[in-house]
Amino acid sequence: MDEPVSVFREMDRLWQTGLARWTHGISPGGVGTVFYSWAAHLAQSPGKCLEIFSYPALHAQDLAHRISCTREEAGLCAADPRFKSESWESWPWRLYAENFLAMENWLQDAVIHVPGMDDHEEQVAAFIVRQIMDALCPANFPMTNPDQFHKTLSSGGSNLMQGAANAFHDMQRILAGQPASGDGQFKVGENLAVTPGEVVFRNKLIELIRYAPQTKSVYKEPVLIIPAWIMKYYILDLSPHNSLVRWLVEQGHTVFMVSWKNPGVGDSNLGMDDYYRLGAMAAIDHVSTLKEKIHLVGYCLGGTLAMITAAAMERDNDTRLQSLTLLAAQGDFSEAGELSMFVTHSEVSFLKNMMKTQGYLDTKQMAGAFQMLRSYDLIWSKIINDYFEGQRRAVLDLMVWNEDATRMPYKMHSEYLEKLFLHDDFAEGRFRIDGKPVAAENIKVPIFCIGTEKDHVAPWHSVHKIHLMTGADITFTLTTGGHNAGIISEPGHKGRSYHIHQRKSGDSYLDPDHWLEAAEQKDGSWWPAWQNWLAQHSDKDKITPPAIGKSLTPAPGTYVFQK
Repeated sequence: MDEPVSVFREMDRLWQTGLARWTHGISPGGVGTVFYSWAAHLAQSPGKCLEIFSYPALHAQDLAHRISCTREEAGLCAADPRFKSESWESWPWRLYAENFLAMENWLQDAVIHVPGMDDHEEQVAAFIVRQIMDALCPANFPMTNPDQFHKTLSSGGSNLMQGAANAFHDMQRILAGQPASGDGQFKVGENLAVTPGEVVFRNKLIELIRYAPQTKSVYKEPVLIIPAWIMKYYILDLSPHNSLVRWLVEQGHTVFMVSWKNPGVGDSNLGMDDYYRLGAMAAIDHVSTLKEKIHLVGYCLGGTLAMITAAAMERDNDTRLQSLTLLAAQGDFSEAGELSMFVTHSEVSFLKNMMKTQGYLDTKQMAGAFQMLRSYDLIWSKIINDYFEGQRRAVLDLMVWNEDATRMPYKMHSEYLEKLFLHDDFAEGRFRIDGKPVAAENIKVPIFCIGTEKDHVAPWHSVHKIHLMTGADITFTLTTGGHNAGIISEPGHKGRSYHIHQRKSGDSYLDPDHWLEAAEQKDGSWWPAWQNWLAQHSDKDKITPPAIGKSLTPAPGTYVFQK
């Protein structure tokens, strides 16, 4: 009986793998279940049904008032970036905008506060409605966008012809498998990831880069950075002016960086244990040859691994860490924000079937989910600018890096989604490394933790939960910007500010709102505050920079070029 059953399951897997290519990895079953639940609960809620049907009549007066008053009084320009242009003040454009916003509010109201629906289903339904309305927004079409309409008339349609040329050019790039931006303006090893250094260690999962010293004396304790392996490492070594690595070296730190391999089909069985042993611990073992304690730093998913590593080392009485720094990293995923909508039992099962066939999660399949979280910024505003207005945005180093993604091995990503994200095993003490459980409460070294205000990947309220996971000294910092731009916030970057507050071991817990009230607000980059913290947790006596040792190849190494 086992053989026919396995044949049936294989049919399911192959079918879902093909289906996933059309849905960008989103489970239709999961989405369908949400709307079935909405319809079923709505059918047994006559009061909610009456409220939905009565919405236009109950809000007609409010709509009339919004249309008749100025856009500033209505809050149109401040409330919605889609209608920020003053051209929306004129008729009939103002009518289009206000009617659209009224319709959007109506549909959003229709899927929330339905008696009996759970919070997650409600969140997914509202998210899908928002995606639909973002696509139908009058700002997206030349005939209903005043700026595009007038530009088309004044240019005789040349903007649309140039936009069509841009679209054709982009389609050629996509079909050829080339990045959508750049045109060779930014290249790794030429003007990206150019801080001098050497690859001093390599195994089948990582290359370890050691950066050349820039000062006559250095702090004794080296800094080891573990970036996320969903993207290439050089987010932390972008252009020379905004490279965190370069800045750290210039402050007198000996810096090591992990550069992850881009896994292929043959790496499908690499799991979280491998990323711990061959990644974090292999790097720590090599850095430990300097005979000094280590400042361990982790960014995003690399920060989650850094937490797990620190907890495992404490469990095993390994005292080689001096401190732990977490950059926009989550250990507790119970409030992981909108990204949690894509991590359900249905979605994980769907992704596992897809990944098992191809051996990994492809970069394009990951990109779709992240783009939908900020659909206006990452999808529709680009379409308006490039294809309707016929312009091209200035290419930034961060944009080029953002397209340089890496694949995720089947086993590792399945474990990450199921054990860490879906079941929150690490936060609840069930996650196992080397067959034994690890718990964040074991972490004793001081922690510096960064959250960013506009983070759609690791919301700062979720990052803040480190205060509930360990009783160690924690210096928590909340900076302006998002998941990437908030971290790449070099001194001198205009408009930057941050809040900072220290919770010493034994102090009472402060929830995010009360933490924000207690925190000190400062202007500028958070980098100097972190550097001061590192200096306070380092030996006061500096030393001559240690010899780099055997070099395998100059930085940025070879793994960073893998496609």
